[in-house]
Amino acid sequence: MHAVIFLIIAISLLILPTPGSAFPIPERLEFEITYTGIPAGRVVQEVKQVGDEVRIVSTAKSAAWLKLFFPVDDRIESILISGTPPNYIGVPRLYRERISEGWTRFHKETHFDRQKLEATTSDFLKKNKTTCEITKSTYDALSSFFYFRSVPLQVGTSCYIDIFDCKKLWNTEVQVLRREEIVTPLGKFKTVLIKPIMKFEGIFARTGDVFIWMTDDERRLPVQMKSKVKIGSITATLVGGSYWPTEK
Repeated sequence: MHAVIFLIIAISLLILPTPGSAFPIPERLEFEITYTGIPAGRVVQEVKQVGDEVRIVSTAKSAAWLKLFFPVDDRIESILISGTPPNYIGVPRLYRERISEGWTRFHKETHFDRQKLEATTSDFLKKNKTTCEITKSTYDALSSFFYFRSVPLQVGTSCYIDIFDCKKLWNTEVQVLRREEIVTPLGKFKTVLIKPIMKFEGIFARTGDVFIWMTDDERRLPVQMKSKVKIGSITATLVGGSYWPTEK
């Protein structure tokens, strides 16, 4: 189930507004998670503007039947300083994660110092604190992929971004594979298929390849994701929320 958070954070790259896009804030995205075709849980991701900051919160809970065997109750939050062109979403100043999946527990918080170019992480369960160097364009595990909505995506090419995963700074590649038309419970969509190349662990626990289908329009809605795990596969499908542009 840890791969569920991996998938949901990965799709965040599809939500950042580009110049002239119709991306609404606030926004709420609701995903159904299935494990080899069996309903396994639900994830909700919300983006809000609070003063001069952008707040992103992703929560995940296991399905009722799964709670008896493997309860999941996760909350991940990223707070960003609002940006200006070309980086509209801004950069993170604070990242929090509270993960509860079966016997697995994480409770961490990272503060980003943009003056010193340092990230200081407090691990509340291990009761320690570490500081690492970062770059000017470093993102955390949740906000990182929002950056990609502002980058032109061309089939056959790759984009890169610096991601700090509470332990180490990684330069991460996202491959733009091809265009496909897919059908989901919300209807038929023309999409662009991308593949993040994850090299780090933590909430980005290494599983199999991850594939993400996003609408091939200015909204770039993440409508479906798939990833193989040790046994079977996990699929996340957009099933509801508040994400369509409001007509003027």
